[in-house]
Amino acid sequence: MTSLVEKINKQNLPQHVAIIMDGNGRWAKQRGEERVFGHQNGVESVRQVTEAAAELGVKYLTLYAFSTENWNRPKEEVQALMALLVQTVHGEIGTLNKNNVRLQAIGNLELMAESTHIHLQSAIQETATNTGLTLVLALSYSGRWDIVEAAKHIAVQLAGKTIGLQDITDTLFSKHLSTGAIPDPELLIRTSGESRISNFLLWQLAYTELYFTPTLWPDFRKSDFYEAILDFQQRERRFGRTGDQLLNPSYDI
Repeated sequence: MTSLVEKINKQNLPQHVAIIMDGNGRWAKQRGEERVFGHQNGVESVRQVTEAAAELGVKYLTLYAFSTENWNRPKEEVQALMALLVQTVHGEIGTLNKNNVRLQAIGNLELMAESTHIHLQSAIQETATNTGLTLVLALSYSGRWDIVEAAKHIAVQLAGKTIGLQDITDTLFSKHLSTGAIPDPELLIRTSGESRISNFLLWQLAYTELYFTPTLWPDFRKSDFYEAILDFQQRERRFGRTGDQLLNPSYDI
């Protein structure tokens, strides 16, 4: 019997996959545990998905790990999440290097505790020369924050007269986002059955294929990732064009 991974067309992979890792709290509640128990078990899902993406040849994997809204959660949960982040990042550096994975982070990182920020930057530096998959952690991130920050940077350039109004284009704006050096996601996966994007990569998701699965994040495995890739490969990506135009670029509307 052909396995899921064998069905995947390696010539038609999404270059960038983004994931909203949802359902940790519900997974823990189903087992009579505190929410942090779900976050702890979600680490294995991160490991499996990162390995799957690297093995397939996906270039970028962005994980929505902590939103700006998450700062409003109970203090104990936030502290536990930050401690888990430090522990996980520190413990996975060897594995990241072994698999040629480069770590990056986007978001308002200045809001994080100094010790957490230091550990994160250290891991980023230790994997900086790797040339395989780029794993991007979205931490203290929101799409609206990203857009506002880009607008501020452009406003400063306008005020300094280094650019003019005519220079402001989609391309220029994209370069000022936190993902400026990264291609927009071609596939967004959200777990747990919720069907919304929750203030994640609002600009970048303009033409992204959306894939929603009822699987809670701690239960998400390589096979689930492969299923999402296969679903992506069955879609026709038109970017505003018609199907006839895709089949025949010279087709006259």
